[in-house]
Amino acid sequence: MTTDVAADTAVIKALKRMRLPQTQRNREFWLLLFACALSGAAFTLVQLGALGLIDPFILFIGGGLAVLAFALHIVLRIVASDADPFVLPIATLLTGLGIAMIYRLDIAKDYTGWGAYSTKQLAWTAISLAGAIAIVILLRNYRVLFRYTYLFGLAGIVLLLLPFIPGLGIRGAADVWVSIGGLFSFQPGELAKICLAVFFAGYLVRTRESLTSVGKVVLGITWPRMRELGPVLVVWVMSLGIIVAQRDLGTGMLIFGMFIAMLYVATGKTSWVLIGLLLVAAGVAVATQILSYVRGRFVNWLDAFNPEIIEAQGGSYQLVQGIFGLAHGGLIGTGLGQGRPQLTPLAHSDYIIPSLGEELGLIGLFAILCLYMVFVSRGVRIGMAGQDDFGKLLATGLSFTIALQVFIMVGGVTRVIPLTGLTTPFLAAGGSSLVANWLIVALLLRISDGVRRQPRVVIG
Repeated sequence: MTTDVAADTAVIKALKRMRLPQTQRNREFWLLLFACALSGAAFTLVQLGALGLIDPFILFIGGGLAVLAFALHIVLRIVASDADPFVLPIATLLTGLGIAMIYRLDIAKDYTGWGAYSTKQLAWTAISLAGAIAIVILLRNYRVLFRYTYLFGLAGIVLLLLPFIPGLGIRGAADVWVSIGGLFSFQPGELAKICLAVFFAGYLVRTRESLTSVGKVVLGITWPRMRELGPVLVVWVMSLGIIVAQRDLGTGMLIFGMFIAMLYVATGKTSWVLIGLLLVAAGVAVATQILSYVRGRFVNWLDAFNPEIIEAQGGSYQLVQGIFGLAHGGLIGTGLGQGRPQLTPLAHSDYIIPSLGEELGLIGLFAILCLYMVFVSRGVRIGMAGQDDFGKLLATGLSFTIALQVFIMVGGVTRVIPLTGLTTPFLAAGGSSLVANWLIVALLLRISDGVRRQPRVVIG
């Protein structure tokens, strides 16, 4: 009798495990359908507000995004049925809202055809989703990345060095772009952050015990031996050195923040966070004295509404215009297509948050930030649910990268912190950022599927 009961219990548990992936994908289907419907509604409201009519072009934009997103959903049903059901719908909705706002700005500036930023963004969305599908299909086991820890570290450094190669680099306010044959340009630093995340995760897994227990104790902190920490510091210093030379403060903050967050997750020591904050403070103090472009950003931040600074070249005009746009939107916004976000320079990229805030209001902007919060929390949950340290560090590092990037951009345009040169994930126009963020989505989906398939160790 006991044997029969145990067998029945095992069968019930097996059936539940078989139903769980189907339930996850069904939940994802309905959430994805809702995300596509909201994106379509945003396109419709943009046209009604800005044009007073509905152009059939909206079917191409909204339909194209929906087809690509559901293609990835179908792939997940086949090869990664246990993947997290919330990551894809949230990324799709954020991308759809971004394209809708970019399309609204194109209407205001009378941009059409391939010259329109929304058309380019849709093309980059197709490339991004194709890359995400390829990662989900080809990367059957994310632990394979652990074998190539040092190769990813080298790739990250090479990507950061590309803008310095004669004939590839594009000179501008920040030397972070490269051009391939004059046909298209991209920002290699966006891909470098993923490579460095894999490197940091792999190396910290190998040296975690030494980092926490081996070394000299000074001021109550166990300092690791240089042979354990040395390679990480070399990659970190090289990365920051290249970024300083490129005049790209935002990417420097992003990589350093990711490094400190992953170090804290690996060691569990708050002292590393405090050391990191002290290093940031020291670095900022030195940079403001030595680097003129950093000092200029602080001047624009501290005295933004000074008429002399507003009218100066490279001054705070853009920042002030964005703040005025947010104030114009108020609590509920002017309505999609009925504001004037085009008055702010680079409203489709660096300042897409003020553009959305003006037409969706504080309530709409808060909803967008909640989407980011859920996305990041799901990524951290994916990492913490796993039983292998590499997956935990990689998922946490990638999720924190998105969170820090949002904080840097939203804090910059709202004058909480000095503005830096980054893009708002999924929303802002820019192919490099969009591709990198969708690759992060694919990696999180793969890690979540692998985590749920891992056998659980039951104690007791």
